[in-house]
Amino acid sequence: MTRYLFILLFVTVNTFSQQKIETKKVSSTFSKHGITIQDDYAWLENASDKEVIDWATLQNNICEQKLNEVVKNYNFSFKIKDYDYLSTNALPSKKGKFYYNTYRIDKNKQSVLYYRENLNDLGKPLVNPYDIYKDENIVLSGYYPSKNSKYLAFKISLNGSDRNEIKFKDFANKKYLDDVLTDVKFSNVAWNGDKGIFYKRNSNKEFFEKDSTYQLFYHKIGDLQSKDQLIFDTSNSKSNFSFFTKENKLYVIEESIDGTTKNFYYSNLTNDSFQFNNFIKDDKRNLDFISIINDTFYFSDEKYPWGNVCHFNINNPTDIKILIPQTYTHLLLNTLFLDKYIICKYKNSGKYYMNFYNHEGKFIRKFEAPHSMDFQVRFYDEKTDELFVTFYSYTISSLNYKLNITTGANDIYFNDYIVPKPTLFPFSYFETKNITYKSRDNKDIPIVIIHKKGIVLNGENPTLLKAYGGFGNVNNPKYDTGLLHFLEKGGIYAYAEIRGGGEKGKNWHEEGRNLKKNNSYNDFIDAAEFLINEKYTNPNKLAITGGSNGGLLVGVAMTRRPDLFKVVVPVVGVFDLIKFENYTVGEHWKKEYGNIEIKEEFENILSFSPLHNIKEDVNYPTTLIITSENDDRVPPLHSYKFAAKLQNRSAQKNPIYLQIQEKSGHYGKISNYEKRVKQESEFYSFIWEHLNN
Repeated sequence: MTRYLFILLFVTVNTFSQQKIETKKVSSTFSKHGITIQDDYAWLENASDKEVIDWATLQNNICEQKLNEVVKNYNFSFKIKDYDYLSTNALPSKKGKFYYNTYRIDKNKQSVLYYRENLNDLGKPLVNPYDIYKDENIVLSGYYPSKNSKYLAFKISLNGSDRNEIKFKDFANKKYLDDVLTDVKFSNVAWNGDKGIFYKRNSNKEFFEKDSTYQLFYHKIGDLQSKDQLIFDTSNSKSNFSFFTKENKLYVIEESIDGTTKNFYYSNLTNDSFQFNNFIKDDKRNLDFISIINDTFYFSDEKYPWGNVCHFNINNPTDIKILIPQTYTHLLLNTLFLDKYIICKYKNSGKYYMNFYNHEGKFIRKFEAPHSMDFQVRFYDEKTDELFVTFYSYTISSLNYKLNITTGANDIYFNDYIVPKPTLFPFSYFETKNITYKSRDNKDIPIVIIHKKGIVLNGENPTLLKAYGGFGNVNNPKYDTGLLHFLEKGGIYAYAEIRGGGEKGKNWHEEGRNLKKNNSYNDFIDAAEFLINEKYTNPNKLAITGGSNGGLLVGVAMTRRPDLFKVVVPVVGVFDLIKFENYTVGEHWKKEYGNIEIKEEFENILSFSPLHNIKEDVNYPTTLIITSENDDRVPPLHSYKFAAKLQNRSAQKNPIYLQIQEKSGHYGKISNYEKRVKQESEFYSFIWEHLNN
């Protein structure tokens, strides 16, 4: 087989224009509810098999050659670096006593965590992952100071995997502790004062097997991990849970695997026995927890789908009061409790603002974001009553402000080490439209469209359309210098806020999940037709992309309407919907996609599963399928099988490329700056090449 692959590689590279890889077929079938499905590429699911590794290497070699070629033809890499250098940085975040930022000191190594004792101090290095591991692929994935900032716990991602390690540093002597916690997955870190931490531990033996992150442990500083205490376990029920510590209590929120019930627990931290009180049991109201203060439980009630703030005392959970009512069409994105204030962040028609209330729910003040920018609250200074906020958008890098809650004054903030820079472009250089289009069933679907001001809408503009549309996620602007250059060169970017997401409240998600999941895909296809009909672009100038659930979305769109798109770039997508629950966390996606054990849901899944809707006689658009070898959230086998089936048909004339990012996980090549720039420049260069030829 190795000799065969070598000969095939030689032939393929020397006849590059053909772009054909003949992948062997091994016949296997799957039967459910009287339906039998042929699967010729199930053998590619064994990612550790040498034959699969050789096949993936061949795919990567061909793809790498193409990407190197397109990168040389365009200047995205140069412009990304240039724009990055000229962009501003966000304010540090304050956790406990200190202010924290991450900086890239060496472009070929990962970011280093710095801290400041005062905001106007020069930052000092605190955690440099490379110093610990001497491996440039290690990424700092989270950091958590203890209650009195005596210790810092920090998470390390190894080779991109969601399975992390936790290590510790002593603030007083700046030394790393000997404590090392392994097999930490999908976990935050909650401190018990300065004594120890709570964390979730994974017990998987095989890398891509069904996830087993069902146990909460307590680790005392100075102990070996083998001595850690198991205090909460859902291995039998397979329910998800989250946890946090507050006011000398440990709280656990458990949600059943089908998402229908929640249990809320607390344990006093006065001793290490950790006896839990189930203060809300088998609740079916789907309360969205916000905070808990002095035994008052704050939540958003699903009866008000745009979001509100309610509360009750944990000793009397049926006595519910509304503190901040829902504002119809204004989506409540986030609620933050300060000592004296409640801050509610809202989004309405693409504009962001925050309202301030006291703890009795009385309105105090409103701040609107400038230039329709999104924002993050960085920290609050109770001495001056000032809130420090970073604003940003698709086309504007960080604008740092301080907002005086008492007076309403707002000023751009800078100091000796957080210096102002001129904007890359005037604020009016790009135009951002927040409009709606009609879906085929007459729903108003929000869409964000960005382009240079004054661009001619003649149907000839290279356009990139993106969406996510799943799990109730809400799209927020992300500043991207690769996209910035795409726009500067005359491209148009559009993001469709389709059903399945949460952009129009909880009901928007309900209208695009499970048996209604096809609404998401129809909305996305309708977005493409809207852009074409309104003369933004045409099918030969339209590219689509999406990641994870968005990768699935793109896969459905290209298999249903290949005539609409010139270029397709699905990233870490879910393509085999018949087997999604067999691997990693897929079992927890049944609420979103459906359960194959239920006939109606199985048939619905089969109607959109991209792998199973590839037709033998269709020439699909030019496609770049991107996955990562260590993605233990959406395993690369989905992309392997999708690529193989697309390529291995005589009707396929347009090239189908498969890129497998090495030593990377769900978020791709992010371990150092040079790898991130390479990833960005490959993506935009590939799209630009094919939209302009």
